[in-house]
Amino acid sequence: MTFLSSTEAWARLLRRLLKFHMVGFIGIGVQLCFLFLFRTVLHLNYLLATGLAVECAVLHNFLWHEHFTWADRNSHGNSGPLQRLLRFNLSTGLISIAGNLALMRLLVGSLHLQYMLANLVTIGACSLLNFWASDQVVFQAGLAPKE
Repeated sequence: MTFLSSTEAWARLLRRLLKFHMVGFIGIGVQLCFLFLFRTVLHLNYLLATGLAVECAVLHNFLWHEHFTWADRNSHGNSGPLQRLLRFNLSTGLISIAGNLALMRLLVGSLHLQYMLANLVTIGACSLLNFWASDQVVFQAGLAPKE
């Protein structure tokens, strides 16, 4: 690998990571709005409210990643959008929901941190693992379609 191609690969990775976090930043707003709705307005248990809010953000983020972050890979792989959505939910969705629920249980249930602040901490904790799962499992670079 030459220095130039290595530099180009890092630049592509950084651009994609920036896009990922732009989508994620908007997704945080989606998640917090739904968490507020489910917990404060509908008075659901904080763990149920968290799980539902995370799934809303997962669906939101998938649509943006599909058409923005990894749009260049979608036409080259051998799977369709529904298969990618399933992989996204089974990877980043599972990481997000399990990570958020476990950390929320710790931060809110045991340490009595305010639930919105605790949710921001859990989102940050799951972020890099979600990027890896999205890049390597959901939107992996595939072979060009057979002609």
